Amino acid sequence: MDFLKVSSKSSPAAVAGAIAGMVKDGVEVNIQCVGAGAVNQAIKAVAVARGFLIPTGIDISCAPTFSDITIGGANRTAIRIAVYVHTLGTQTPIVSMDNE
Repeated sequence: MDFLKVSSKSSPAAVAGAIAGMVKDGVEVNIQCVGAGAVNQAIKAVAVARGFLIPTGIDISCAPTFSDITIGGANRTAIRIAVYVHTLGTQTPIVSMDNE
């Protein structure tokens, strides 16, 4: 499984463009980040990508998990973020039950 690797120096707009492009191409999107700054940039990118995609009728959500990885011979804990794609359709309005 391939991951978009996001660092604390990654541009959220650039990562968002990559996410949106992958979603539109039907490619599974998984993000990997190590450290609080990287997680911050990744979550901002998901939010921006969502803004890009909603006008096209596509919505996304995400779910984080922990993963033990090795970087340069050292064991580290990464956060992996799976991005899920939802097609927007006609929504049925919620009817209030207060006026019964």
